[in-house]
Amino acid sequence: MLRPFTLHRPETAEEACALLAGLGEEAAAYAGGTELLLMMKLGLLRPRHLVDVKRIRGFGDIGLEPLSGRRLTIGAAVTHRAVEQSALVRARCPLVSSVARHVANVRVRNVGTVGGNLAFADPHSDLATLFLTLDASVELLSPRGRRELPLDDFVRGPWETSRASDELLGSVTLTPWASDTAAAYVKFGVHERPTLAVAAALRLDGTTGAGRNGRDRIVEARVAVGCVSLKPVRMAAAEARLTDLSIGDLDDAARAAADAAAAGVDPADDLYGSADYKREMVAVFVGRALRIAAARARGAESAARFPHTVVA
Repeated sequence: MLRPFTLHRPETAEEACALLAGLGEEAAAYAGGTELLLMMKLGLLRPRHLVDVKRIRGFGDIGLEPLSGRRLTIGAAVTHRAVEQSALVRARCPLVSSVARHVANVRVRNVGTVGGNLAFADPHSDLATLFLTLDASVELLSPRGRRELPLDDFVRGPWETSRASDELLGSVTLTPWASDTAAAYVKFGVHERPTLAVAAALRLDGTTGAGRNGRDRIVEARVAVGCVSLKPVRMAAAEARLTDLSIGDLDDAARAAADAAAAGVDPADDLYGSADYKREMVAVFVGRALRIAAARARGAESAARFPHTVVA
C-alpha cells in the first residue's frame, strides 16, 4: 500500500530542479513510475513528494542533436513503446527499436520511460547494456546548469548513479553505428528480468556480398555485457580479439572473445545463478551474439531461436 505523498507537476526543468533542491531527500523525480511506485509499495522508498517530469518541454521528444544532425537524442520521459514505434529510431538505430520491443510487456512499455530506466540503474536493464555500444551520454540538469556524462560514468553500480539530488536526467544521446555495421542483441532469462544480456556490433571495411567470399575486414568491434556484473560493461579485451580480422575467420576469434568476456565480468551468486554459472553463460551468449552479427554481415538468416532466449 502506498503511503500518502504530494504530487508536483512542474512545467519546466528549472521549476522541477528547484523543487528537488528545496525538498531534498523527501522528494523523488517521477516519470513512468514502473520502478519507483513498486519500491514505494514495498516500503523500500518513502518519498513524501513526487516531482512529475512528464509535462516538461522536450522530455517526451525524440530527435536529432542540433549541432551534429547525426546523433539521436531521446528525452527522459519517452516511453519504451514510443522508442519501439519511432520511425526515426528505426531509421538511425534499428536495433534500439527492436530491443525496446522486448522490454517487459506492452503494459510496462506503454508507461515505463527511458530516463526512468537509466536513472534507476537497475543492473538488469536492457537499454543500458545496448546503449554502451552506441557511445551513449546522458544530459543532467540542475539549478547550477547543464552537464553531460558518458553513460558508463553515470551508472556507478546497482541502483546507484552520479545524479545529484537536485539534478534531473533530461535526455540520453546515442551515436548511430556506421552503415557497414552488423549487430545483434541477445538476452537470456527464466525470471521476469534477464539473467544476462549481450550487445555485439561489428563494423566492416566494406559491404559483404555474393562473390566477396566473406573477405571483409572487421575494423571495429563492440561488445557489452549486462545483467551479470554490478553494472553493464564494455568488454575491451573481447573487442581487441575481433578487430582487424576477416569476417570469414570469425569463428575461432569469437570463441577467444567469448572466453575473454567471461573472464572480464564480475558476477555474484544470487537468485539468477551462481557466479561460475554466469561466467559460463557469458561465454556462450557472447559467442552466440557474435555469430548472429557475423551472419547478418554476410546477409544470411540469423534469427535462430533458443529456449528462454530473445534475439533482436
